[in-house]
Amino acid sequence: MKHDERTYRQRLDPGHLVTFQVRVKETDLLIHASRSMEDRTRELVLEQRRYLEQFIATYPEFATTLVPWARTGPAPEIISRMMDAGRRAGVGPMAAVAGAVAEFIGQALLEDVDEVVVENGGDVFIQNNGPITVGIYAGDSPLSHNIGLKIPELPKPISICTSSGTVGHSLSLGKADAVCVVSQQCALADAAATAIGNHVQSEKDIRNAIEEARRIDGLIGGVIIVGETLGVWGTVELVPLSGKNA
Repeated sequence: MKHDERTYRQRLDPGHLVTFQVRVKETDLLIHASRSMEDRTRELVLEQRRYLEQFIATYPEFATTLVPWARTGPAPEIISRMMDAGRRAGVGPMAAVAGAVAEFIGQALLEDVDEVVVENGGDVFIQNNGPITVGIYAGDSPLSHNIGLKIPELPKPISICTSSGTVGHSLSLGKADAVCVVSQQCALADAAATAIGNHVQSEKDIRNAIEEARRIDGLIGGVIIVGETLGVWGTVELVPLSGKNA
């Protein structure tokens, strides 16, 4: 997704948090936190990208395979998380890359602040000290920007990741306008959103896709949107939206 395509960011309301953006090559993060930490965030992104780029230089197929990657030996933690998420969801490890980066950055920033939201192309890592609502962008669907997921105050971080077969550049073998997955593991939520979305060619596939979602251990729940049709599973709370929402 090109930077100028992320128009959903114009609708964000960070409340009392400070907002800043960090871009490094293809990585484009929008962050809400208790205070601005652009330099620290850029250092963290460069570090994780270096791990990824070096691993891909050694194993080029890691960047292109659509099936789980078999572990071949020791690997950086971000690579291990991507491999594990891909294995659990039944997809290639790069299906988890955006979520894994958001997760690593968010966890590192929590060493300095007690609230942070890291958004990486629709994949969001959240640690909040009060309830927030995450709006769902579903392209041309009439439900786009009109519904959201309400996230209560939680003691531990939570993640919401979105895959789409009609919006953005990320590879999807399906045609869902949006598949949003909620999990405490951002890399897993990202990979699972891709895996679930691959099963959706039309609204008729939503029920079967939800059954596939239930087979992936570690998910809290999620939402599938195809046109005017919506399917929900797990422990999630949908709310109507109006105006600007986080």
